[in-house]
Amino acid sequence: MTRRLRRQIRLMQAYIGCSFLILLFFAAAAMTQSNTTQRVDELTVQRLNVVDANGTLRLVLSNKDRMHPGVIDGKTINRPRQVAGLLFFNDVGDEVGGITFTGQEMNGQGRASASLTFDQWKQDQTIGIQYDDGEGQRSAGLNVWDRSDTQRLSELIDKLNAANAVQDPAARTAAVQAARASAQPSFQRLFAGKERDRASTVMLADAAGKPRLVLKVQANGTASIEFLDAQGKVTDRLPK
Repeated sequence: MTRRLRRQIRLMQAYIGCSFLILLFFAAAAMTQSNTTQRVDELTVQRLNVVDANGTLRLVLSNKDRMHPGVIDGKTINRPRQVAGLLFFNDVGDEVGGITFTGQEMNGQGRASASLTFDQWKQDQTIGIQYDDGEGQRSAGLNVWDRSDTQRLSELIDKLNAANAVQDPAARTAAVQAARASAQPSFQRLFAGKERDRASTVMLADAAGKPRLVLKVQANGTASIEFLDAQGKVTDRLPK
């Protein structure tokens, strides 16, 4: 082997060794940075997912075009969700509520909505602070609902996803209605807020969703307390 060839081999070995050391340095630096807190002054994204160390989705921050459609028991709802905001997910990956906002102008009039909701275990929202604005009327308040204790929302998701996959529009509408009719009923138990007629109202309902006590102050200042039976008939009223 000539001296020149031996020199070239030694140079090649040195080059490979240096390249390996440089690669090792950058790999170690990347691993070190992944465990450190970094500061970003400004970040522009369409959607941001926050996950646990095991990869479980825990929070989604999104615009209206990329919002998560919702998931229970690993079953994703087949629907567009044209709202921007935050969605929260629990330890098993179920959606459990969030904060959403909408707002647009239609035919010269503004329409807007906003909500902060908390979902029952394996079910839909059970508490919500909601605002709705449309056609010059607004409502805003606290709502509480009773949800099923035995039926999981994922059962309804299966039926709705199957119904939405039907190609014929009329048959699809009928299938969606049938799926919703099969769900166990949910009832509003409480509302406290301002209604669309500008009255301040507190409504308390029984387990069947029937209003039984209504406290109200009309926009003109007239105040009343009404007691109702299960058929909606006022049994007593103050003032008389």
